[in-house]
Amino acid sequence: MPIAVDIDVMLAKRKMSVGELADRVGITPANLAVLKNGRAKAVRFATLAALCEVLECQPGDLLRWEAENAADDDLSDSGRQAPAVTGA
Repeated sequence: MPIAVDIDVMLAKRKMSVGELADRVGITPANLAVLKNGRAKAVRFATLAALCEVLECQPGDLLRWEAENAADDDLSDSGRQAPAVTGA
């Protein structure tokens, strides 16, 4: 997944536990763990805003884009190699 979640980083900086953050944000520890471990498919803006408020940070402190590695870029969704692009 090209979106990395850095909630652990902010928790460490704030010296806060996952349980405390979940309580203060109003979500279950299990749902926070899904988000924290990068397994979530989506996040509500209201949840993101609550995380930022409690952790006193910006959304970019919690989420960042990472390019996928070059080997993954060569494969299409079907598993076939993508066609090469040549210059004129």
